[in-house]
Parts: sequence; structure tokens; C-alpha cells
Amino acid sequence: MKNYLSLWAVFLLLFLRVQGLKAQGQAVSLAILSAKWEYKNVGKGIVGRSALFCSLYGGPQSVSIVEINPKEKRRAGIGISRQMKRISELAREYKAVAAINGSYFNMRAGNSACFLKVDKAVIDSTEAYEFDLRVTGAVITRKGKLHIVPWTRQIERGYKKKVGTVLASGPLMLLGGKYANWSSCQEGFINTKHPRSAIAITDKGKVLLITVDGRSREHAIGMNIPELAHLIKVLGGRTALNLDGGGSTMLYLDGNIINYPCDNRKFDHQGERRIPNIIYFR
Repeated sequence: MKNYLSLWAVFLLLFLRVQGLKAQGQAVSLAILSAKWEYKNVGKGIVGRSALFCSLYGGPQSVSIVEINPKEKRRAGIGISRQMKRISELAREYKAVAAINGSYFNMRAGNSACFLKVDKAVIDSTEAYEFDLRVTGAVITRKGKLHIVPWTRQIERGYKKKVGTVLASGPLMLLGGKYANWSSCQEGFINTKHPRSAIAITDKGKVLLITVDGRSREHAIGMNIPELAHLIKVLGGRTALNLDGGGSTMLYLDGNIINYPCDNRKFDHQGERRIPNIIYFR
């Protein structure tokens, strides 16, 4: 009888815990969907929005999103510079209306630390430590269209396609509407809250450029990968890839930085870091 009661108590405890997590998830989803978003429409097919949350995923958050509707014939591309430049400079060079910072890079040498291929030319390969740390996906732009795909050492070694630009990053967060497997990534990177940048494709085929600001106790504490993946799923994301974050987190729209880059250690729009690549739409 005692064993039966003990098993029942364990079952009840697990049931209550699951119900509590579901309720917490529902509350977070409601907060995201009912937020007071500030919108900016910059023409057919591109809309920006930003929101400040007093409490989301354990603290204040600042989230900015640019939504692109490919049906309006906005062309995607990956902009590259061998001399690191501000995102606003690179965006103007590529005549971009919207842009987000790209993948991880060597801050001294200025080259990409992840696979970068332009048509037939391989510019950079993924460093071994990046595969061990976080690289499990890639962005491919081909004929103005953008795709997000899984990426591994084996895929990189055998990649032979000659058309389009490929930029590896990671981790992949959503694939086919389900959470990706992060077991191959470094636990500390996955679970620590950081400023984050991401790109996603929704179930309706729209592209989302997303930044989550951080490193500001008063305004924005940042998110870890599970939190960012949940946010994107609530926003309708079906496939999503994490990009370079931290001080590189920047989102450009119609001539302005709309998030709060932290590279200058201030909560303003002036802290642009020089970077070697961007993902853009024009």
C-alpha cells in the first residue's frame, strides 16, 4: 500500500510540474503576442517592429524584428567585405533595405570563422572549434531566394554546388517546426543569456530577421538558445538559425539601426561593431 501511495505521489508531482511548465509557456506566449509592438512599414513586403518587455524569460527584454514577404520580390543576399565595416556601411554598399549581422568571425584577421562560399569560390572554411561549439546550420542565398539548412563537417567537405552564396552559423534552432538537437553544442553557449541575432522562415514562407538585445540589467538581459527558439516558434517560425550575437547583434532597416547594439556598453542605437558579413534584402 505504501509503495502504491509513493508511486501515486511521484506521478502527481510530475503531473503538476508539467502543468506548471505548460502554464508558464502559455503566459510567455501571450506576453509576446499581446506586446505593444512599434511598427515601421518601409514599403511593399518589409515591415519592422520592436518591443520592450518589463519581464520576459526572467527579466527585461528588447526584441526587434524585420519581416520580409518574398512574394513582393525582395531579393536576399549575403554581403561580404574583406575589411570589416559597420552594418550600416555594408547595407548601403549592397543597396539593402533590411540587413542583419552575419556569422562568427575572427576579430583580429577580419575573416569568417565559418564556411563561406560564393558561387564556385570557397572564401573561408569552418574552424574546428566552431563545429565543436555551435555550428549546425547554414544560410544559402540563390537567385535572390533564401534557404536555411542543416550543416555538418561531412556536408561541408562534400559541398559541390556552384551557384549561390553559403554562410554557415549556428546552432540551428528550429527545423520543420520542431526544436533542433543541441546536444553537439557547448552547453554553456546554449544556456547562457546573451544578446542574440537570428534568421527564421515562417510556416507561411516569410523571412524574419530577429535581434534580442542584452547586457543591460535595466533594459535587456538577453536570452539563451532555448528561450530564443521558443520566441521564434511563438512568432510562427518553422526553420530558424542563430547568428553571431553579443556585440555583433545589429538590425538595420531603411537607413537606421533599430535595435540596441551593446558594443559601446550603452543602451542606444550607436554601438555598431565592425563586421565582415551581413544577410540582407533589397
